[in-house]
Amino acid sequence: MNTVHFQSDDHTWETPMELFRCLDAEFHFTIDVCALPETAKCAHYFTPTDDGLTQPWDGVCWMNPPYGRAIAAWMRKAYEESQRGATVVCLVPARTDTEWWHQYAMRGEIRYLRGRVRFGEATSGAPFPSSIVIFRDRWWERRLATRFATSPSKAF
Repeated sequence: MNTVHFQSDDHTWETPMELFRCLDAEFHFTIDVCALPETAKCAHYFTPTDDGLTQPWDGVCWMNPPYGRAIAAWMRKAYEESQRGATVVCLVPARTDTEWWHQYAMRGEIRYLRGRVRFGEATSGAPFPSSIVIFRDRWWERRLATRFATSPSKAF
């Protein structure tokens, strides 16, 4: 019998409050961009009805996206919003063998979490390793690249 490991019909995993508090103390989140009303970690949040993928993201964003196939779209959105000025902190599985990881996660700052995260009310850790991926606006990198590309002698 073939079985698929690490498969779930529910692709939402509630953020552990202890982990969120630790990151919130560092980043001071203003919005949870991918939440359910009963699990939102910020006063301002987007639900599936709001469809965070179609909303503009501002400020400092917390993102714990659905871990199914849609994760690539969420990571793309997180990266793109960081290029518009938002800071986006993502709790995602450390799936270094996937296209979305190489296309988006590796453009951010990656913090691998030790052990397995215990999501929500789970009695044991997740069946996969997790990471925090941080996308920040790098306006100064874009400005330097633009200035050097147009006139290296006038960069400063």
